Amino acid sequence: MLSASDFRNGKTFEYEGKLMQVVEFQHVKPGKGAAFVRTKMKNIVTGAVTETSFNPTAKFEEAFIERKDVEYSYNDGDLYYFMDLETYDMTPLGKDTLPENFKFIKENDPCTLLSYKGKVFSVSIPNFVELEVTKTEPGVRGDTATNVTKPAEVETGAEIKVPLFINEGDRIQIDTRTGEYMSRVK
Repeated sequence: MLSASDFRNGKTFEYEGKLMQVVEFQHVKPGKGAAFVRTKMKNIVTGAVTETSFNPTAKFEEAFIERKDVEYSYNDGDLYYFMDLETYDMTPLGKDTLPENFKFIKENDPCTLLSYKGKVFSVSIPNFVELEVTKTEPGVRGDTATNVTKPAEVETGAEIKVPLFINEGDRIQIDTRTGEYMSRVK
């Protein structure tokens, strides 16, 4: 059991049947009245952030998130299959379990399955990936006075904004957290 006075940033616990993670906390001891713990917490499954105050003696079930390194294999309709790197077992997941930035992942890319009590609730992907540009318009010469970008499609089918000097066939690095172009890869 975990009490509210034990809260630290990153601690995970169960609250009202939901899996929560402490984002920020503050122990408050007012001049009058009892002490309390002001907590900003994030629902790990939905990403919703809420603020709540707890009595320091309030008890919660501590949640241990299991992380398993896997490799994305393929998708078949709405099911996406991930291979365990140790046992070679395949784990199928529905599209609703995948994060929005999964569009930057191609087959055989490493991922991490996040599960709680044996149930997978999300997939963690690398922060940076290298992809090939499959479709983009040629840049217009002389239009470089400002930081001008153009749309480009990468090999996974995702569309991002890239600088004018990027051409079809170029390999680029993308930040999957923001979906932004980072650099060209040689």
